[in-house]
Amino acid sequence: MNLLRLKLANAYRLCALKGWDNWTYTHISARLPGQQTFLINRFDTLYKDVTPESLAIVDMTQPAESYFDTLNPTGVYMHSAIYKARPDINAIFHLHTPHGVAVSAMACGLLPISQFALHFYNRVSTHPYESLVLDEKTQAEHLANDLGANNTMLLQNHGTITTGATIEEAFFFTHHLEEACRVQCLTLSCNTPYTQPSSEMCQKACDDLLGFEKNLGERDWNAAQSLLLPMSFTK
Repeated sequence: MNLLRLKLANAYRLCALKGWDNWTYTHISARLPGQQTFLINRFDTLYKDVTPESLAIVDMTQPAESYFDTLNPTGVYMHSAIYKARPDINAIFHLHTPHGVAVSAMACGLLPISQFALHFYNRVSTHPYESLVLDEKTQAEHLANDLGANNTMLLQNHGTITTGATIEEAFFFTHHLEEACRVQCLTLSCNTPYTQPSSEMCQKACDDLLGFEKNLGERDWNAAQSLLLPMSFTK
């Protein structure tokens, strides 16, 4: 569990370095192996300041309301609902980046106009805007149901959710989704005709990109650690 805490803290710091944080309003989590619990940031901490020791544990068998003094209620509800619905998911990133929110508001959704976007071809779910997620039985469960079997979802007029079997995989999807959204916003802002591959080529590219290597995201994650100052964890 010590290594998991360190990895999750580093995920927060990498997101801050990439400019993907939104003060204290978004959240990243990691499920503890074999347990009904997950790690998540406290509500009063910026991404850049998250440490292994500052991460809180949420026990999904306990009432969500018991955590609201220190944690973002929307984070507790959203992450709990997804973990309960998807045993294969062990890490969740929820972001409100400008490019991600912009694409979430577009009726066209994520367009297959860049290689970044082809990682998600026919693999992006959408969830209609329902204000803040403050109800477990309606809003949170609706969100988890809308994710379905995909690893990525656009929360319309709100932001993005990316998930993975590991922190490394979830970070991989987060990086490529953010770049895909940024390219889409730049392309559409040019107000000029654009091209996109055929549906057959999009599907081939998606299969190639996701099958390119084992342990998806691990190589990029390990390389990205050089961007961070060392941080030890002794507890």
